[in-house]
Amino acid sequence: MFEGMPVVFTGMLHGEELSQAYASGDVFIMPSESETLGLVVLEAMASGIPIVAARAGGIPDIIPSHQEGETGFLFTPGDLEDCVGKLDAVLASPELRERMSAAGRIEVEKHDWRAATRHVRNEYNAAIWFWQKRRHQLSRWLAWAFRRTTSIARLEASS
Repeated sequence: MFEGMPVVFTGMLHGEELSQAYASGDVFIMPSESETLGLVVLEAMASGIPIVAARAGGIPDIIPSHQEGETGFLFTPGDLEDCVGKLDAVLASPELRERMSAAGRIEVEKHDWRAATRHVRNEYNAAIWFWQKRRHQLSRWLAWAFRRTTSIARLEASS
């Protein structure tokens, strides 16, 4: 199928080899519609190449709509014309590739383990606070309902 095409199948790569393989590309295309975390997109951005990816799974968290065209392009899943149009734009402009590569590299530096852990911890703390507040509200309501019920029962018993 790929005979005569400039295609290389490397097999599994790790570390420096993987980083060099990413960096040797002109653009990274991520067509998956089910990518949950987008680690390969982060790796490609860290290697300094522009991204064209499906607007699906966790990818829009990495390339949010306000950064589209700056750190990468997202295309509508299943829309080949949208994908090819954005890919053509990146390939046709060395200046755009350079800008996206630099902006992507800067953006990916925000996604280190410390930042990810801080984000998860903040979400966890917010969830705990929310449910503590709800529990307090519920317990106040139950206490009010109990007092009201017992007051009504006393009134009925005294009549």
